[in-house]
Amino acid sequence: MADETATTSENTPVPNEQSAAPQAQPAAAPKPGTPSPAALANKTAHIPAAPAASTYSATDLKAAESFGRVDEQGSVYVRDGEQEREVGQFPDAANTGEALNLYARRYLDLKEKLNLFATRLKAANIKAREIDESLQSLGEETKEPAVVGDISALRAQLEELKSEGEAKKAQLSEERKAAMAKAIEERTAIVNEAESIVASLGDQTNWRQTADKFRALFEQWQEHQRTNIRIDKKHADELWKRFSTARSSFNQSRRKWAQERDETRSQAKQIKQDIISRANELKDSTDWADTSHEFNQLMDRWKAAGRAGHNEDESLWGQFRQAADAFFNARQADRDKTSSDEQENLKLKEALVVKAEALIPVNDEAAAKQARQALAKIQEEWDQIGYVPRTEMRRIEGRLDAVDRQIKAVEDAAWKKSDPEADARKSSFETQLESQLTELNEQIAQESDPDKKRTLEAEKATKEQWLKAIQ
Repeated sequence: MADETATTSENTPVPNEQSAAPQAQPAAAPKPGTPSPAALANKTAHIPAAPAASTYSATDLKAAESFGRVDEQGSVYVRDGEQEREVGQFPDAANTGEALNLYARRYLDLKEKLNLFATRLKAANIKAREIDESLQSLGEETKEPAVVGDISALRAQLEELKSEGEAKKAQLSEERKAAMAKAIEERTAIVNEAESIVASLGDQTNWRQTADKFRALFEQWQEHQRTNIRIDKKHADELWKRFSTARSSFNQSRRKWAQERDETRSQAKQIKQDIISRANELKDSTDWADTSHEFNQLMDRWKAAGRAGHNEDESLWGQFRQAADAFFNARQADRDKTSSDEQENLKLKEALVVKAEALIPVNDEAAAKQARQALAKIQEEWDQIGYVPRTEMRRIEGRLDAVDRQIKAVEDAAWKKSDPEADARKSSFETQLESQLTELNEQIAQESDPDKKRTLEAEKATKEQWLKAIQ
């Protein structure tokens, strides 16, 4: 945060190298009411010279010299208002012109310092403390300077600078108040946004994105502290307390959500493990009709159980499919023994597949819902028809599954939009789909069997639908 610090070096002129002329000597003896040579010497030592680059015209020097004189003993005097006082001595009393020139230059150096400060007062980055310190220093230097020139004019100029300094400080004070008000307003806006985020937390919150927003707000807060005027402690503490409270509320809500999510996943995992256990009990059953119906019920329970986490779901689903495949493969083997009506069943299912394929493509969630309802009816008819030849089962069911997958792709895409983990999986899943599509294109190009080629193309269409849904 920007702090106001005094920079006295800005208003302290460097020594004047032009003062390298023969040095004046202090007066031999003090006169009543006149500072001692030692005092004058000390005062002279405290007068910083004007910048080395300063040069004075002969006219300026003559005008300054007209206020002084040098007596026979080499003492240098200056008219200070209505009085005359001694300001020093010069070693060569005969060279009065050089003595006056030296003290006139000191006068012009001091005047230059006043001029420099007058210019500095107009600077935008001057500070109130710098003004006070400069005026105090210049006041001491112009009180009884050991110079030759129009000292009254110097003091008059200093009084004007004091008035200008007060006006400048008043201006700086108003600007600081305005800057302070603006800084408080900007800091308050950050706090208001943080509190607004907390107020909007709910079931649909994307916690990862919201955490990123809070992180950005905190960085914005820190940047504001570094680059803006320091806010008074009262407002700073109050705003920080509000911001900190908002952050704490968000973190608590996020932890609560994570705990509830973990509990939900744990429950879903337990339900699916129970389903797998039951599926393993049923997989060797030869009661084809009742067991098939129960497997369908297990599948419905599986879908209603919810998610147990990406990795867990994949592992659990593999176990369930293994048990289900064992049963349905055995059922199919039995069907192969009694397949007198299977060719007729195949024709009926071919007609249902054509009816199902007419449901796709679906482009949005509403269309997917309608298609799912229609497909459910088709699947009910499908289950009632009976067996088809084993050699045709994979093909015919694959076509119906392809319809189901395309509908499910749209359903999953709609679900993933509200899934807090969807973004994390999207990039990996998209890469897998693109790789699988490349492989399918190669297989389709090489396949000569029309039925197998049609199955591959159906699988390709499904994966293209998935890819479109996540992009």
